[in-house]
Amino acid sequence: MTEGSPGFLNGRYRLKDLIGRGGMASVYRATDERLGRDVAIKIFDAAAATEIDIARQQAEINVLASLNHHSVTTLFDVGVHRADAGRPRIYLVMELVAGADLRRRLDQDPLSTRHIAQVGYDLAEGLDYIHGRGVVHRDIKPANILLAEYSSDSRTRARLTDFGIALFPDAARMTNQGLTTGTAAYLSPEQARGDRVGPPSDIYALGLVLLECFTGETAFPGQPVQSAVARLLRDPAMPETLAPAWRDLLTSMLARDPEQRPPAADVVLALRQAVIAETGRHRVMETHHLDADEPQRLDEVARLEILDTPPDGTFDRIAALAARVFSVPIAIVSIVDTDRIWFKAHHGLDLKEIPRDPGLCASAILSKGPWLIEDARRDPRALANPLVAEGFGLQFYAGVPLTTQNGYNLGTLCVLDHEPRTVTAEEIATLEDLAALVMNELELRLESRRAVHH
Repeated sequence: MTEGSPGFLNGRYRLKDLIGRGGMASVYRATDERLGRDVAIKIFDAAAATEIDIARQQAEINVLASLNHHSVTTLFDVGVHRADAGRPRIYLVMELVAGADLRRRLDQDPLSTRHIAQVGYDLAEGLDYIHGRGVVHRDIKPANILLAEYSSDSRTRARLTDFGIALFPDAARMTNQGLTTGTAAYLSPEQARGDRVGPPSDIYALGLVLLECFTGETAFPGQPVQSAVARLLRDPAMPETLAPAWRDLLTSMLARDPEQRPPAADVVLALRQAVIAETGRHRVMETHHLDADEPQRLDEVARLEILDTPPDGTFDRIAALAARVFSVPIAIVSIVDTDRIWFKAHHGLDLKEIPRDPGLCASAILSKGPWLIEDARRDPRALANPLVAEGFGLQFYAGVPLTTQNGYNLGTLCVLDHEPRTVTAEEIATLEDLAALVMNELELRLESRRAVHH
């Protein structure tokens, strides 16, 4: 091809196949012949040459040029294609992400809960980054989420793309000639009303995307006007099978009042914990070649004969030591049974058991590591928990699992406070050492009882 032909840009980029087409631009796979690598090139249509179109294209360039994050596609170069005399076309050269977009992926097969948590975590990190730089994406939807596949990595990484309508939140009213900007099915309520939007709008859209990953269906289908109005009248339906932690998170992200939605940093925290929990569950299943490990975990609880034993001063002292290390009023050695959480030691708390569902220990045992809630008033995982929302007033929780030698989590050693606080790596390491001491004591007591019986 020669310079200026439709398939050759700036004497450097040779176009290959069409990857996708939008309302104002087309994206091609291309080869950067100077550097010998494949790239993605977005070429704006020749018809998109009005003053508003040019301003929008320049805004996208400005936004992309200011961003550098692993969850956001990278801009390499910008140029003007002049093959059609008198109708120059701006093009963007971006990294080529190997993998399908989320829209195509959802059309093929449902995602596992672990995969949803990983995708959500990557996207929340990207939103936290761009929001911190004063950028609002305004068009979060499955088609604008690329799933990068790396041969050296065991999991897919989600990347945000298409910043064509992204603007800074202090810009003028974010509409175009009175029309709401964005994709109807994923608009936030404030976008649907044509109001000024900010970072909470992206949080709402991400909530819709994650909900769709679980259900396989768009929460607000239909024609644009019908879809936009629907979210002003009702909240999206949550499937009954959704785990409580996911339900709490998505409910907070999908609040109609933007002030009630968590900031991206809190969503990152919640989804990070979801990744840990789901990955831990997945690894246990792989290790034991089981569809679910709960029956085997309960067998371990029964094997250690710990539910009906009398109070033990050793466990009480360990709990008291944990409370002193963290300078908190409450420390618990818990065992999670089928429907109850039993407190083998309960320093600072006059309770011996609670139902399993509201107990944070039931969530902590799904993790392969520490489970931390440093400020329950801001953590989406805990906002709706009755221990937080009701009279008990829990604001801080740090728990590490009590793990048997064959990898099953029986319960936790946890510390609680009525005030938010942060923890250090040294404190967590101490809590893990104390949890290991609890497990050693449990095994020693079992051996002692068996020796007496024999």
